[in-house]
Amino acid sequence: MDNFKSTSSEFLINLLNNLNCSIIFSTYESNCVVVISTEGDKLIQLSRQLTKPMGIAVKDEKLIIASKFELTKFSNENELSKTYPPKPNSYDTIYMPRATYYTGELDLHDIEFGDEDKIYAINTRFSCISLINNNYSFTPIWKPSFITELMPEDRCHLNGMAMLNNKPKYVTALSKTNTPGGWRENITSSGILIDVDTDEIILENLSMPHSPRIINKKLYVLQSAKGEVIEVNTTKKSYKVVAKIPGILRGLAEYGDYIFVGVSKPRESSKTFQKLPDNVKEQSAGIVVLYKPTWAIVGEIKYSNTINEIYDVRILPNTLRPNIINPQHEATTNAISSKNLSFWRKKEKKG
Repeated sequence: MDNFKSTSSEFLINLLNNLNCSIIFSTYESNCVVVISTEGDKLIQLSRQLTKPMGIAVKDEKLIIASKFELTKFSNENELSKTYPPKPNSYDTIYMPRATYYTGELDLHDIEFGDEDKIYAINTRFSCISLINNNYSFTPIWKPSFITELMPEDRCHLNGMAMLNNKPKYVTALSKTNTPGGWRENITSSGILIDVDTDEIILENLSMPHSPRIINKKLYVLQSAKGEVIEVNTTKKSYKVVAKIPGILRGLAEYGDYIFVGVSKPRESSKTFQKLPDNVKEQSAGIVVLYKPTWAIVGEIKYSNTINEIYDVRILPNTLRPNIINPQHEATTNAISSKNLSFWRKKEKKG
């Protein structure tokens, strides 16, 4: 599925070349993750099919992706690119699957690496932050104070997580509710931002908040239903709008002087999305690039009907042509690597 129809600005191609990076985003509606990279003056798109992928995290040479029933950990095995069949040296990075954690259907949203490669995840179904490892489906470490018990009922639609010093610091939820699916009642105006350390609600009445991120010691949040990027003053419990982007916003990543934001179209079958303003509803899905010093839109990639919803957006640093090997693909069984050793097993000839 590498044939997504899209249009992009020339600026985006030049930017990725100059920054020496690529973009990866998840689109659960299309059941795949997509990598946007460059090859000279061309924009290259590579997709890998996963069932309902959501959160993505990148740290050093490692990549993790949450999907419907599991979380998969990948590691860069770039030595394999030298003998990659059928065309060696096609890629400068090859992310190979190294571990799969079978979580069950937790509806994992934002995920992040912590110290010692701990994996923190927003466990939306159980309304908590969890650690994902090989001990259990999940290990809960924090829940909002208003959630009275851990039940698979998605009581407040906890979704976003901002890290500070390699630990969760702020989270977003769509409502302060403690009943099964209670967040749906006032979905466009009941969002909250919570300080994990103090359990204090910093902001209320937000419009579908997502993707909180701490950038240069400042906290930014997306107001998805208003198409706004906001900068939060946690001391004064206030915020200011720093950028407006037409569309439903989810997924925010920073690299260099640039901010990359995912834009989604409203779900046609959703009564909630049909209540949104026209400037949000009538947009194409894609990635918008902002120049951080001015917050001006400087580049973008837009998709036609092939992609409608984006959840997470991340940057793959120091790579212009990355490849991700799908855990379910035959290539996984043919690739072998060890310290100072890597090769692809040749297929045996029949007869």
